Amino acid sequence: MSSTVKSEVACLLGQIRVEYEAAQRGLNGFAEGHTRHHFISARYSAMGALGKKIEALVGHDASIALMFDAVNGAEEQSASI
Repeated sequence: MSSTVKSEVACLLGQIRVEYEAAQRGLNGFAEGHTRHHFISARYSAMGALGKKIEALVGHDASIALMFDAVNGAEEQSASI
């Protein structure tokens, strides 16, 4: 994998972590009902779109593993705060 692809994948994974963390905050936020659902759904839709971009760069299996690691890392970081 070229350094350009690695950089692009790293950037996309960073965006996935941000979207995931935002969705998690949405679960614990003050919004209720439809507003909360819409916010969280939008975050997960964005994660899916970012995942498709990663898949195009590294392939399906690698993209799944990378996304899992990104989300798992975001969960661990949130738990330590």
